[in-house]
Amino acid sequence: MESFTVESKTKNQNIHDELKRLDDSRLRERHTRLSAAYKEFASQNLALDLSRGKPGAEQLDLSSEMMDCLSRNDYKSRDGIDCRNYGGVDGIPEAKELFAGILEARPNEIMIGGNSSLAMMHDLVARGMLRGLPGSELPWQKLPAVKFICPSPGYDRHYSICDYFGIEMITVDYHEDGPDMSHVENLVASDSSIKGIWCVPKYSNPTGITYSDEVVERLAAMPAKASDFRIFWDNAYAVHHLSETPDRLMNILEACRRSGNPDRAFVFSSTSKITFAGGGVAMMASSETNINWLKKQTIIQTIGPDKLNQLRHVRFFKDMAGIEAHMKRHAAIVKPKFDLVLDILDSHLGGKGIASWSRPRGGYFISLNTQPGFARRVVGMAAAAGVTLTEAGATFPHGKDPADRNIRIAATYPPLSELKPAMIVLALCIELTAIEHELSARGYKHPVEA
Repeated sequence: MESFTVESKTKNQNIHDELKRLDDSRLRERHTRLSAAYKEFASQNLALDLSRGKPGAEQLDLSSEMMDCLSRNDYKSRDGIDCRNYGGVDGIPEAKELFAGILEARPNEIMIGGNSSLAMMHDLVARGMLRGLPGSELPWQKLPAVKFICPSPGYDRHYSICDYFGIEMITVDYHEDGPDMSHVENLVASDSSIKGIWCVPKYSNPTGITYSDEVVERLAAMPAKASDFRIFWDNAYAVHHLSETPDRLMNILEACRRSGNPDRAFVFSSTSKITFAGGGVAMMASSETNINWLKKQTIIQTIGPDKLNQLRHVRFFKDMAGIEAHMKRHAAIVKPKFDLVLDILDSHLGGKGIASWSRPRGGYFISLNTQPGFARRVVGMAAAAGVTLTEAGATFPHGKDPADRNIRIAATYPPLSELKPAMIVLALCIELTAIEHELSARGYKHPVEA
């Protein structure tokens, strides 16, 4: 059923207007035809997964040589540390210098962690709860309330951290250039219980948005009622470009310094989607004051991260140019998958007014919006046909999309041969949901039987 097509329409025509013009017989005929296509897919026992933004096997293979790049007799870092032994709680110097290009920070402003930047974010929030951050008057757990601003749709695992610690989440809408800054500024200036904001500032998860210079400058400079307010800057996709003219993101650390708030931002990234998702290197950058404070905290927690893995990454990439060349090889694998997703959405749903979607220039996701109230139904229908999508609502705090419309498409993991039928099923589910909605409005209680 890969040849499934529907009648083409002019670009701006709303299918709901067309459906309303169709008499009952023609509307039911269309539903019958699309239902047959859907049922044929469902009969194939598909097991297709578009739910998480994992690198595909081809991408992981790009870093295979890293497993053999350490000499048996040379495990020492540049400053003589034996990377097989304890020590180096903040990372080996050459790793800091290498990853300074991703973080856009000075080596003395960087801390290297284990394999998960999410773990570093979790730990930083935990430190705030237990002890407070620099500038805190009290540990957050002793306050009547702790709140974070959550631009949405956003990254579900950020919200899970807040849920775990009982932090209240305030949803803020996205504009085309980043969060609604007027809303953010008003909140932060008026409420001392707001301690942070989650940001995925480049090729944002899931919208693909890159924050504008104006948004970055306003985040850095805005007055905050809480002296310990922090920006959690999760720049996970800093080097994940899909275009020869990649987006440019203003340096948040420099913007904060210029604005007189040098300690405001914590920047996170990792090589999880650059080398090995389960064996990358996580990293954090902030002001030297914040990093020195964090080192004193971390030395109680660990005697040092995996320095051999840091050394492997340094020997494999050598410099930032090596990372950039490596990421072009990633793009050669990932971009055809994004192109396929967009081609299917365009050809099957384009111009019908029943869905809209992002066209990211980098990152790992495509954000799709159905008509309000349809997303959960669409995700459920796709699952029944063997296509697993990210749960509807996951891109909002507490898993509740107030409009029930956003669906995150993760296109990187499946091969093209699996991605194509999965996307056709998704397109079918969206159009069938729109038709069933119209049939229900005409009094048909069981549209499948209409």
